[in-house]
Amino acid sequence: MIQYVDFISSEEYLGLRRKVKWFEFPLEEAQAGIDNSYMVKCARDNGKAVGVVRLLWDGGYLAFLADVIVDPEYQGQGIGRKLVECCISRIRDDMKPGYKVKMCLLAAKGKEPFYEKLGFVERPNDRLGAGMDQLFILEE
Repeated sequence: MIQYVDFISSEEYLGLRRKVKWFEFPLEEAQAGIDNSYMVKCARDNGKAVGVVRLLWDGGYLAFLADVIVDPEYQGQGIGRKLVECCISRIRDDMKPGYKVKMCLLAAKGKEPFYEKLGFVERPNDRLGAGMDQLFILEE
C-alpha cells in the first residue's frame, strides 16, 4: 500500500531523478531545494521512496509545481495524480479569502495530457505564450 508522507532525503530524491533520467546536481543543492520548498510530498511503498513532488509558493499570487517524479516501475498506478492533487489541496487550504493563485509547471515532453486531466492549460494557446526557462551551470 502506498503511503504519502512529508519527507524525502536528498539521496532518495536524487535517486528518483536518476530513475527517470533527469540530470543530477550536488547533494547539498538537492537538500537546499527540499528544505526551501513550501511543501514536499513523497510516495512510499513499504518505506521505499517511489514518487515525489515539490511545491514552491511565495505565499502570494504564484506557485510552482516542481519535480513530479514517479519511479517508472510504479507509473500508471495513480501516484503522480495523487502527488499533484496533494499540492493543489495544500494551496487551496492555505489561500486566504480573495486570493488568486496561479500554479505553474514545466511538463516533461509528452506529459502534457497528464496535467491537462488535472486542470492545467497547455501553453502556448490563444491567450498565453509558451513557457520558457533558462539553465545556469557553474563548472567546478
